Amino acid sequence: MDLRFGKIGRGLCAGVIYTALGVGANPALADPALRALATGEMAGVALLEAPLAVPDVAFAAPDGTDRRLADWLGEVVVLNFWATWCAPCRAEMPSLDALAAAQAGRGVAVLAVATGRNPPDAIARFYAEAEIAHLPVLTDRGSGLARAMGVMGLPATVLIDREGREVGRIVGEADWNAPEAHALIEALRTR
Repeated sequence: MDLRFGKIGRGLCAGVIYTALGVGANPALADPALRALATGEMAGVALLEAPLAVPDVAFAAPDGTDRRLADWLGEVVVLNFWATWCAPCRAEMPSLDALAAAQAGRGVAVLAVATGRNPPDAIARFYAEAEIAHLPVLTDRGSGLARAMGVMGLPATVLIDREGREVGRIVGEADWNAPEAHALIEALRTR
């Protein structure tokens, strides 16, 4: 079954649209080098004027242990919030998996966090059906991390620099294996 939606449908199926990142989201004042890369598939990325600290909220690893974003300090993190019931989320997961494979060993962590009610068997079934092989199974069962980060629509992807600060985000489906996505991640990696 093909779950791809065109660029027009991306925002329509994303649920409640995040309120433009409130204070701090001003693409005109964001890092000019990053702003120049927010084109094509990454045109919807809202870049922050100044990086923001991410919250210290636990989420679950596959073995049930708590993980925190601080566990990935020193790496660029592409943090995606998704759900098994969200069609645009499911459509973009293969591109996130491809990004994770391409960036393996390069100081980039691609984390797909299933937020809310996502039964483990439904996650496993989707990963198998979509042949997701490079993304860890991470869960935010009570949506504590998503709430703390102000995620109000799915899918949502937050870009976090090596110092553990949010530098941008996009709400809605994106092709994370597109050249523009790789260029933006590379710019964050080499800053």
